[in-house]
Amino acid sequence: MPSLRTLLFAALAATTVWFIWDWHRLSRQRVTVVPEERGHTWYHAAVAFVMCFFDTLGIGNFATTTSAFKFRSSIPDEKIPGTLNVGYAIPTFLQAFIYISIVQVDAWTLTLMIAASVVGAWLGAGVVSRWPRGRVQVGMGGALLAAAALMLRAQLAAGGATEGTLALQGNLLALGLVGNFILGALMTLGIGLYAPCLILVSLLGMSPGAAFPIMMGSCAFLMPVGGVRFVREGSYAPWTSIVLSVAGLPAVLIAAFIVRSLSLTKVRWLVIVVVLYAAVMMLRSALAEKGSAASRGPSPSSAA
Repeated sequence: MPSLRTLLFAALAATTVWFIWDWHRLSRQRVTVVPEERGHTWYHAAVAFVMCFFDTLGIGNFATTTSAFKFRSSIPDEKIPGTLNVGYAIPTFLQAFIYISIVQVDAWTLTLMIAASVVGAWLGAGVVSRWPRGRVQVGMGGALLAAAALMLRAQLAAGGATEGTLALQGNLLALGLVGNFILGALMTLGIGLYAPCLILVSLLGMSPGAAFPIMMGSCAFLMPVGGVRFVREGSYAPWTSIVLSVAGLPAVLIAAFIVRSLSLTKVRWLVIVVVLYAAVMMLRSALAEKGSAASRGPSPSSAA
């Protein structure tokens, strides 16, 4: 009988094939031309390579790629979410395959944590999507800053000697599942899963390296569903999505080798840097949205 890890690989492979086939099938039925995108092909390729490199290190690439698109106005703003979900799905598949292969983590913990995030994204979408995005960003940003401070204190006190476990059991496993369920649901608000997941598994006593297959695997199963929906609605830039997919793959391979070769102490420092970066970006986005809402003034209904 195949092992649980083998079944997980099979499910991931099936999801990859399904996504590529559906993308091809739907794009033949409905192709949305974005005239200006082909003129930015090399720019988009460079952006995808750099952003996927750092994404594989756990930093995330949606916010940074969005900034790059807006800097050159290379694709319409309304096409950005779909382009990111479609274009970065295949590099994320590769991330998941690599990290599940090279990083030691308990198969049951890995599978259940991934399943919890998928269920959270599926069931929590209707609830979480009604939460005020700005408040969630402020809360998550503050929580990440506090968690990073705790990790930094522990790192300095222990000298990076603590290894952590590779599995969760009992109450800790239950907390992990609830936490990843919530993180999966928060993805419907555009709140990235990588940095919070790094913090979650670290605070639960796991090795920080164990977070990589968990967070990459979670996103590898979450992103295709959203990506296919964007393709079906034609709400993405098709050529740019292909460029992101192709240019991102070699960056993933290079970055994964770097992470694999890092010592545990360096991985912990990397986690702290990633979490601090995510916290600052999240708080910055919340302030930007608050400023944008203030500049628009009160809505007609609130003024009545």
